[in-house]
Amino acid sequence: MAPETRVTVEQLPKRRNLPTVAVAKRADLTADHFKLWLERPPDFDFLPGQYVTIGAGGVERPYSIVSSPREPLIELFVERIPPPAGKLTPLLHALRVGDKVTIRPRAKGVFLLRTAFRHHVMIATVTGVAPFISMIRHWAEEPYGDVSFRVLDGASYTDEFCYDAELDTLAARHANVRFVPTCSRPADPRNAGWNGATGRVNVIAEELVRVWGLGPEDTCIYACGHPKMIEDVKARFAGAFTLAEERFWKEPRR
Repeated sequence: MAPETRVTVEQLPKRRNLPTVAVAKRADLTADHFKLWLERPPDFDFLPGQYVTIGAGGVERPYSIVSSPREPLIELFVERIPPPAGKLTPLLHALRVGDKVTIRPRAKGVFLLRTAFRHHVMIATVTGVAPFISMIRHWAEEPYGDVSFRVLDGASYTDEFCYDAELDTLAARHANVRFVPTCSRPADPRNAGWNGATGRVNVIAEELVRVWGLGPEDTCIYACGHPKMIEDVKARFAGAFTLAEERFWKEPRR
């Protein structure tokens, strides 16, 4: 089954009297990146990798859920996009604890862990790491099977690795979890002191899959984040490996 493509705000059906939930807590990570934890309705269930559609000011958008399904709150990782391109994220950025957003009653999405495979290579750019955190948290709560998770997270700036400490901890606790952050602009003053991997995450992914000796018969490759990164990953691996993709937005038509 082909991965589900996210709908745009304009494609969402209008619906009145949507339920609302309050912001339980928030954390500001950079000038534009922040985490929100929303109250979770009692009957709101989801699978790791799915997304929730929330809204404010009459605007809605789907967001991948960071939380494990066993957690009591809905955690989201958001990047503020300035207007006019950004319609909802500036409104979310202005929220404080106790403020409310609308929420669609059901989680959706088919960007799920492909359990038929032993190895899972998860390629992300910045906020694209969100569904992978949900998947690995859920697995780590009750580890099972001879599986491996390799998370490759690419960003222009090192302060955009907002789940690096958690992934480093998971990798230290579980030998079958690896985390490789890579910075695409290592010479920028904002990245001073960076001594990790450098370059585009999609390029590094191709090299590491080869170095790790992973084969298509037991490996699934996932890509989540910027559309251009996803297209490049597909070009590098399509026809050999099973691919799963999740796009956070579509490129505008020309």
